[in-house]
Amino acid sequence: MFPFSFDEGILIPLAAFAIPIVAITGGIIIGIVRAMGRQRMLELAQRERIAAIERGVDLSKLQPIDFGQLDAHGAFDFIERPSSPLRRAQGLLIGGLVTLFAGVGITAFLGLMMQGKTGEEHFAWAVGLIPAFVGIALLISARIVWPRGGNAQ
Repeated sequence: MFPFSFDEGILIPLAAFAIPIVAITGGIIIGIVRAMGRQRMLELAQRERIAAIERGVDLSKLQPIDFGQLDAHGAFDFIERPSSPLRRAQGLLIGGLVTLFAGVGITAFLGLMMQGKTGEEHFAWAVGLIPAFVGIALLISARIVWPRGGNAQ
């Protein structure tokens, strides 16, 4: 099938080295894209000011460029913003559901993969219990922080 010799034992080490390489490269690319987007937003804000000045708008009536607002709604925004209790609880609920069902899916997958094996006992399915219990913990914490009464903005 391959025009060259392919050793199947090389696949796992190759994948093990590829994961951190892809993660580091992805982080660098995200930083570059974010910097380019910020630069583009600044350029557009300056062009808008220049066009307003050319139309004769008084400089005192123009708002100054707020550099903090340039990052306010961008992708990969890590600026800390105050969040409502309802938003926090909903985030925990969504994360808990996703993690719980990922754990259940891993458990079912590994259980089905080991079903046909004969001989010794296989408990690989138990690996899925870890994310399942993390998901349950997130659901419990969502229930605990869920806002009560009228302060659910």
